[in-house]
Amino acid sequence: MKTDSELEEKARDIILENMDAFFERYNDLNRKDWFSIYINSIVLQFDPHTSYLAPSDKDRFDASMSGEFEGIGARLQKRNQEVKIVEVISGGPVWRDELLEIGDIILKVAQPNKEAVDISGMRLDDSIKLIKGPKGTQVILTIKHVDGAIEDVKVTRDVVVLEETYARSSLIKDDKESFGLIELPKFYINFQDYNQRNAATDVKKELEQLKQENVKGIILDLRNNGGGSLKTVVDMAGYFIKEGPIVQVKSTGGKKEVLKDIDPSIVWDGPLVILVNEFSASASEIIAAALQDYKRAIILGSKQTFGKGTVQNVFDLNRMITGGTHGDLGALKVTTDKFYRINGRSTQLEGVKSDVVFPNRYAYVEMGEKDQDNPLAWDSITPAFYKPFEGMNNYEYSLSRSKQRMKDNPFITLIDEQALWIKKQQENYIYSLDFTSYKATRQYNKTYSERFKKLGNFESSLEFQWLPEAGSKAEVNDDLIIKRKRWQKSLKKDIYISEAIEILKDLSTQLMGNNIIAEVKN
Repeated sequence: MKTDSELEEKARDIILENMDAFFERYNDLNRKDWFSIYINSIVLQFDPHTSYLAPSDKDRFDASMSGEFEGIGARLQKRNQEVKIVEVISGGPVWRDELLEIGDIILKVAQPNKEAVDISGMRLDDSIKLIKGPKGTQVILTIKHVDGAIEDVKVTRDVVVLEETYARSSLIKDDKESFGLIELPKFYINFQDYNQRNAATDVKKELEQLKQENVKGIILDLRNNGGGSLKTVVDMAGYFIKEGPIVQVKSTGGKKEVLKDIDPSIVWDGPLVILVNEFSASASEIIAAALQDYKRAIILGSKQTFGKGTVQNVFDLNRMITGGTHGDLGALKVTTDKFYRINGRSTQLEGVKSDVVFPNRYAYVEMGEKDQDNPLAWDSITPAFYKPFEGMNNYEYSLSRSKQRMKDNPFITLIDEQALWIKKQQENYIYSLDFTSYKATRQYNKTYSERFKKLGNFESSLEFQWLPEAGSKAEVNDDLIIKRKRWQKSLKKDIYISEAIEILKDLSTQLMGNNIIAEVKN
């Protein structure tokens, strides 16, 4: 046991270190940073999604939407006036040529035939501007390695792909049949060129790849998908229906516009389940709502999705303001429209309600659009004309079977209990100043939470086999193989996917209509 004075000394050292780090970041803020903070404090009063994007923020936004950027392929962090490498992105030039490693410190940056610039006292954003650059160009970094050695490292910049952004698929097998899973983290797009890699074309390739494996049904996993490009989601929804409206868009005081799928071809006409949770938002809600209204897919997941029913457009201020030497002004991301389901209801605030509600640990935590500051109100408009999909004969039958399994599943009650426990812990702001009482409370919480470890014991009997990314031309590297194996391992322990497979089996069961009706009634 450490003495009180030793514990106090350690606590003071930690607090001092955190305060120093805070003021280091604070002192790095310049006039442009304060301008950005000021503008955002104003525009955020309109709604939670209108914001000013400073030039560096705009670059990050574009990279997150496209899933790629040009640079050396490393994530940097500034601490104690040092720029340190905290992650090497697999597939990037630094990773590919094994030039740097996590923990290395960048001391200086030089462009070819130019004098090196010491970046130790420089703002991190300014350092990154010197390091990043167009594909094919070179940058010379003076590096202090983890072992203390200092050397100049020449890096040829390249396109760095953020692999975790893109769609990926897995083949799922049981004793008799095969099924497919497509996980889509975001509806990504390259705003400069739609012909570049985007979510819609990648998912289409994944669907075609799974069809070649003769799968009986497909799961589209949109859990934690915060949205993205409206165009990609309209194109993607069209892969599952013949043709018709996908979403309605209406601006303030303007007429509504119905965005339609006009391609009569269907990429996948078989059983389909869409997985969602409270973090599925925006574009995710559009495709889930459309395919639910068409009765084309069964939505499995949380009670409702996030509830973001608004559309943002990005306006480049450099194109709007001409003349003078103002430099890069950044952009404004402005809420311009609301989107509505084809049945006329908005997803704003109320989200998409799952056909089969499967609780999760965040079921009672306030985290949706309705819990944001200044959200726009819910409303509705006239519905669009559409006809339900005619190929889902077992729709009601599959729903009734799944709901019955929910009642019989011993994990459901435990998951719900865990969700209530998490809510209780988050709302508890009382801490005893008596050490004995505090210790007793900690022990009770630890003992009680032990009961939830049973949830980690779940493991399905399904076999998962990941497939090469259909939209990628890059070679499969060792790092990617490790990530995919970890993904496979997590899929076997995913109880939601296990239930989704059971729903797909019911949807693909060959039953006569009368038998289905009789079983539903019973």
